[in-house]
Amino acid sequence: MYGRFKELNTLRNQIFIGFLLVMLIIIVVSGAFVYDRVSSLLKNNSERHIQQTAVQANGRLDALIGQIDSLTEQVANHPTVQQLLLEELNGQKVSFNQRQSLLKIVSSYQAYMPSVGSLELYTADYRLLFPIKDGSLSTRINGSYISEANVQKGRLVWIGVDPNDDQSLLAIRQVSLMDRWFSRGGYLMARIQRSYFQLNDPLSGSDSGESILLVSDDGQLLGSSEAPVANLLPLLHSKDQTVSFQDKEYVQVKLRSDKTNWTLLVLTPVSYVTKGISVLRTVLLVSGALGTVLFLIMSFVLSTMITRPIMHLIRAMRKSRLGVLTPNLQSVSTVELRELNNTYNGMITNMNDLIRVVYEKEVLQSRTELKALQAQINPHFLFNTLEAFNWSLEEKGEEELAGLVVVMSRLFRYIIGNPNMDEWVTLGEEVEQVRRYLQIMEMRMGERLTWNVELAPQAAAVPVPKLLIQPIAENAILHGVESRVGSGLVSVVVQPSLRQGWTTITVSDNGPGMDADTLQALYNSLEGGPSISSKGNGVGLVNVQRRLKLYYGRESADLQGMMIDSKPSQGTAITFEIPNNGGYTYEPGQQNDSGRGR
Repeated sequence: MYGRFKELNTLRNQIFIGFLLVMLIIIVVSGAFVYDRVSSLLKNNSERHIQQTAVQANGRLDALIGQIDSLTEQVANHPTVQQLLLEELNGQKVSFNQRQSLLKIVSSYQAYMPSVGSLELYTADYRLLFPIKDGSLSTRINGSYISEANVQKGRLVWIGVDPNDDQSLLAIRQVSLMDRWFSRGGYLMARIQRSYFQLNDPLSGSDSGESILLVSDDGQLLGSSEAPVANLLPLLHSKDQTVSFQDKEYVQVKLRSDKTNWTLLVLTPVSYVTKGISVLRTVLLVSGALGTVLFLIMSFVLSTMITRPIMHLIRAMRKSRLGVLTPNLQSVSTVELRELNNTYNGMITNMNDLIRVVYEKEVLQSRTELKALQAQINPHFLFNTLEAFNWSLEEKGEEELAGLVVVMSRLFRYIIGNPNMDEWVTLGEEVEQVRRYLQIMEMRMGERLTWNVELAPQAAAVPVPKLLIQPIAENAILHGVESRVGSGLVSVVVQPSLRQGWTTITVSDNGPGMDADTLQALYNSLEGGPSISSKGNGVGLVNVQRRLKLYYGRESADLQGMMIDSKPSQGTAITFEIPNNGGYTYEPGQQNDSGRGR
C-alpha cells in the first residue's frame, strides 16, 4: 500500500493536484465575489429605479397640489369674493343675489379643473356663504384644521377624506382681505375627487408591479377611488426596507410631502428586484463547471511539460556530484528545457569562479597577516628609550623637560596600549589622556593656548571607547586655536545629560568658527562626503562619528552622533551623548598614571 502511494506521489501528480485545487479555489472565490458584486449591482439598480419612481411620483404629487393651491388662491383673491367677505366683516348682510353671483365665478374656475368637486366659501364667523344653503364650518370639519388655517395665514391646509363623502378629499385656506391689511375675512374650502391623486397608473409603464400609495398620518389610504385597504400604519412606522403587504413581500420607499403632511409609499415586489439574480446564479454555475473541466485538462498537460525537462536536468546534475562541477552539454530542443539547462550551466560556471575567488582570497589574506606580523613594532623599545631620556634629564636638573617626557611616555603608553587588553576605558581615564595631550600642546604653543577640563564625578566611571575625545580636542587646536590671532581657549566638559542614563561630552574652542555653508559641508563629510579640511588628512571627526555609530548605533536608536554649533568669529562647540552602560560590560584594565590638570 505504501509502495503504491509512493509511486503516485510524483512531482507531476503533485503539480496536477495543486493546480487543480488552486483553480477550484479561484473559481469558487471569484464566483462568489462576482455573484456578490453583480447581485449587489442588480439590487442597487433596482433601488435606483424605485427611488427614481418615488421622486417622479412625488414631483407629480407636488404638481397636483400646486394646481389646487393656485386655483383656490385665485378664487380667494377674486374681487367679488373679497368684496362680499369685506361687507360681511363690516356687519353688512350679503343679499341673495350677491351670493348667487358667486356661482358663475366658481363655475368658471371649476371648468379648468373638473376634478374639483365643489368650492365652499365661509365667513369669518364660520357661516356658509356659498353654496346657497345653511351650514357652518365648525360642524363641517374639525376645529383643529380651522386653527391651522388661521396659523398658516392664507396657505392651503389639507384635511384629508371628506367626512360626508369618502370619495373626496378636503383642503381649506384662510381668505385674507387685501383692503383690510390682509386680515382674516373668511375661509375657502375645496373638495377634490380622490381619483385626482391616483398616482399609480401614469407611472406604471413597466411590468414591475409596483404600487404607489398616498397615505395620511392616521394610516388611511388617500390617493385611490377603490375600496380602502387595511390600516397602513404598520407600513408608515416600519423602518425596514423590506415589508409584507397583502401577503406579498415588497421593497418600500417612503417620501413625506411637506405641503400636505402626507406620506408617499412606493412598494415594489421583491421578486422584481431579485429576478436577475437567479439567472446570474445559473450562469456562474455553468461557467464554473466548464472552467473546471478545461483547467483539469490543461493542468495535466502543463504538469507533464514541467516534469519532463526536470528529470533530464536531474540526470545531468548526478554527473557533478564528485570533483569539479561540470556543465551539462546535452543539446535540448524544447524552450523550457533549454532555459533550465542554460541556467544550470551558468550556475556551474559561477560556482567554479566563486571557488577560485575564495581560494585566492584565502591565500592573499594569509600573506597579508604574515606581513602584518612582521611589521609590528615592539612598544617596549619606545617606552624604555623615553625612560632613559627621563633619567638623563633629571640627572642634569631639567625637571620640566623630564616631566614632559613622562607625560609623553604615558600618552604613548595609553595610545599603544596592550593588544591583549580591552579597547574600552572609563571616562576618567579618557579625560586624563586629554589632559596629557593638552599639557604637551601647551608646552609647544606656550601662551597661545589655555585649556580647561571639567569632569563630573558621577561620569568618571562611564565606559567609553579609547581615544574618543582626544581627536576632537586635536581638531579644536588645529582648526580653532592655531587659526586664531592671540591666545586661544579649549574647553572639555563631561557632565550628566538631561536624558536619564546618558552623559554629555562637549569640546569647544573660541577660534574663528564656521559659516553655514562650511558647517553643512562638514556634516556632509561626517556622513561619508568629501573632506573639507585644508590641514592634515581631515579624518579625526569622521573617525569619531563612525566609532560612535559602530559602538553605540546598534545598542541605542536614540543615538544622534556629533552635534556641531559654530558661528563665524564665535568659535565652535562639538557635543555628543553616550549611554552610561555603553552597551557593553566594561572590565577595567591597567590604570594609567594621572598628570596634572586644571
